Amino acid sequence: MITLGVEEEYLLLDPATALPVPLADEVRAVAGIRALATREEVKPELLQAQLEVATPVCAELAEAGGHLLRLRHAVGAAAAEAGCRAIASGAAPLADALAVPVTPDPRYLQLRGQGRRLIEEQLVNGMHIHVSVPDRATGVAVLNRLRTWLPLLVAMAGNSPLWRGQDTGFASWRTVVYGRWPVSGPPPEFTDGADYDRRVNALVRAGAIGDTRQVYWHVRLSDRYPTVEVRCFDVQLTAEEAVMFAGIVRGLTATALREHADGVPHASCPPEMLSAANWHAARYGLGGRLVTPDGHCRPAGDLVAHLLDHITPALDEYGDTREVTSLLHRFLQHGEPATRQRQALASGGIQALVDLIGLHAGDG
Repeated sequence: MITLGVEEEYLLLDPATALPVPLADEVRAVAGIRALATREEVKPELLQAQLEVATPVCAELAEAGGHLLRLRHAVGAAAAEAGCRAIASGAAPLADALAVPVTPDPRYLQLRGQGRRLIEEQLVNGMHIHVSVPDRATGVAVLNRLRTWLPLLVAMAGNSPLWRGQDTGFASWRTVVYGRWPVSGPPPEFTDGADYDRRVNALVRAGAIGDTRQVYWHVRLSDRYPTVEVRCFDVQLTAEEAVMFAGIVRGLTATALREHADGVPHASCPPEMLSAANWHAARYGLGGRLVTPDGHCRPAGDLVAHLLDHITPALDEYGDTREVTSLLHRFLQHGEPATRQRQALASGGIQALVDLIGLHAGDG
């Protein structure tokens, strides 16, 4: 059984101006939140206008979805009580010249000293999906097989088209913002677990990064849990869409484990081609043709169909086929999140946009 867990980051906005507000401590202190979530499940993030939630370890997609709905409801209700609005957008749609304060945690303060201006512009929110693996060596085998799927996942999950009141032209501006850190984007290939650890530790010893948690690759081995952590996703508009991606990631992981056990070699991809494919995915989303890791240009819809064919046996094995395919069909019908953000802003202005991206008690 491959278990999974989901982490989501939310942004806190002023209801009147839609600007980020540093009220994370106030939201976490609201008495009402404790009836629905523990303080361990709702955590501070880098900036005081952000919060992170984390589900428990889950065996079923429905279980993960139930926890996400509960946590979104808890944060949304607590934010309203604290006088702000919690939103699920990959980037802050508006921001003023004043920097949002950094959370006074030693690690975050160290990052501020290192990143300077990058920290001020880190008003971006992601979703991280953890899937269990037997050991680090097997985890690297999974990582090597997942890396070529990352650009498509970036394209599907793009939910950050707006930045400082303007349309960036990108489906996932968050991907661009995160790509400015020293160790980010799609990871390289590794020979085994020892190779992974050796190369990460070399970065730390050289002072290129402060610690192993600053490995911001789109997929990495977790230092805290026996998992592979997929980090390429913008936070999603709804809990249902988050569950869909959790099912896709578990399907990719189960398929990778089966191929590894059967001795099927993983598809290799030069880092420059994977980086280019990732950039095009962040830029265009599902709106046209995408550069593929094997060096071609194909319609995004064909790649989504190929992904589903690739993971269907694993979805069948876990009983997830009906849920994932149903959610994916609805997702494609509604349009990718970046498109929905643009449509809301065009039709109803900033208020309609905030209504779209805001957490709701009945989110789904």
